[in-house]
Amino acid sequence: MPKARTSLAVCALLLIRMAGVAVAYAQTAQSTAPNDQEPVDTLKISVNVVQLFFNVKDKKGGLIPNLTKDQFQVLEDGKPQTIKYFAAESNLPLTLGILIDTSPSQRQVLEMEKEVGGQFLDQVLREKDLAFVLGFDVDVDLLQDFTSSTKLLKKAMNNTRIGGGGSMSPGMGGGPVPTLSQACCTMLYDAVYLASHDELAQQVGRKAMILLTDGEDEGSKVKVQDAIEAAQKSDSICYVLLIADRGTWQGFGGGEMNKLAKETGGRVIEVGNKFEKLKEGFSQIANELRSQYNLGYVPTNDKQDGTFRKIQIQPNNKDYKIQARSGYYAVARSD
Repeated sequence: MPKARTSLAVCALLLIRMAGVAVAYAQTAQSTAPNDQEPVDTLKISVNVVQLFFNVKDKKGGLIPNLTKDQFQVLEDGKPQTIKYFAAESNLPLTLGILIDTSPSQRQVLEMEKEVGGQFLDQVLREKDLAFVLGFDVDVDLLQDFTSSTKLLKKAMNNTRIGGGGSMSPGMGGGPVPTLSQACCTMLYDAVYLASHDELAQQVGRKAMILLTDGEDEGSKVKVQDAIEAAQKSDSICYVLLIADRGTWQGFGGGEMNKLAKETGGRVIEVGNKFEKLKEGFSQIANELRSQYNLGYVPTNDKQDGTFRKIQIQPNNKDYKIQARSGYYAVARSD
């Protein structure tokens, strides 16, 4: 059965219309937040807000729960902002992208990625969550579009193969993600860009993507900064599991991946070709995604001029480390 592939003219970057961080957050479920917190899940906002999901860690990297908004300050371009809502909430719906490198560097580790990745999906996804699966090598393939079905997601992952992304049956995917075809090797940056711009940017709320790759890009039409910008505009956290068979592949592309992860509020976890390290890496990501704080503020700079605004979340306890995205693009919300 032929594999569905689509194509995107990436040169049309200037025509991108993004919803950015300006979202209308409106949910009516009952909140269990403490009285000193304004419950995010009952909040209705009709103005542009900046919404942040972040983790707090101690010196040893352990997650710190149960903090309150009074223990933080937020700065935008160095100017203090007023926190409008805050919640230590780990159960908000999650939209997740799984991006799988199917280039030759993954030949000896792809099968364990399928096994451990499937276990991760069973562990982390809940009824209201959505996820999709992309494969990338000489092309970027949407193997499974948004679904809450772990069965379909694991089927898509199991269909991946080296040098071929994955095979896709009618109705499995075929969504809006295009393919950037070129006779080359590893379209890593293109995959991040397309996952961000064509998939995650269309969603609201908590969003993240997990990259299973050696971090080496070869042949993408976009640059790494374009991929980072697209991820930031889609409000997506990027986690990178650096994986490859060290016996046949030289090194990792950790530098650019560290930049991608740091700028979006995620991190890089190097697992090499070790099953237990991969399992532990997925477990760490699951814990972080389920232990996020959520805050929102209305920027004092209300200009929607498309510029990048730097954000700093400062804990009152100087021993605490904040894991959060570095900023956002002030793009007007599209209705």
